[in-house]
Amino acid sequence: MDPRRLTSLATTLLTLALASTVYAVEPLSTKELTLHCAVYEDDPDGEDGIFCVRYIQGFIDGAVVTDERVTYNVADEADRNETFSERAFRTRVRSRVNRYGPSVYADFCLGDPVPLSAVVEVVVDRLLNEEFVREMPLARDLVYATLRTTYPCEIED
Repeated sequence: MDPRRLTSLATTLLTLALASTVYAVEPLSTKELTLHCAVYEDDPDGEDGIFCVRYIQGFIDGAVVTDERVTYNVADEADRNETFSERAFRTRVRSRVNRYGPSVYADFCLGDPVPLSAVVEVVVDRLLNEEFVREMPLARDLVYATLRTTYPCEIED
């Protein structure tokens, strides 16, 4: 095989290997989040306490922006050549988001507003319960389950 071609092939393979590593994101484990949040009560302004708060805040912000954006994308797509029932659905979707908040389709509603510190305390309490940590090895699953059970949406249809 031609040396230039071999070098090109090696470079391409190396680039692909590095690219897949760069874009992979390892999810945070519940145990790792617990290590940060265990000191929250004693030192909320310390590095670990801030990490704990920012993770939970980021989770909520991500859920809100995703739900809100998806909801509006669905509604905007429905605007094109919609039938009467599609228009009724679109109107209902927007109405539900406006009434209950953008996280309504994630199955939790934080009200208007719930202080972040109150949400963090609920999540920290759950993280300090070994049974929950064992049942949910990923931090995102524990945070999501905690938000859904603690802040359910009470929807009136």
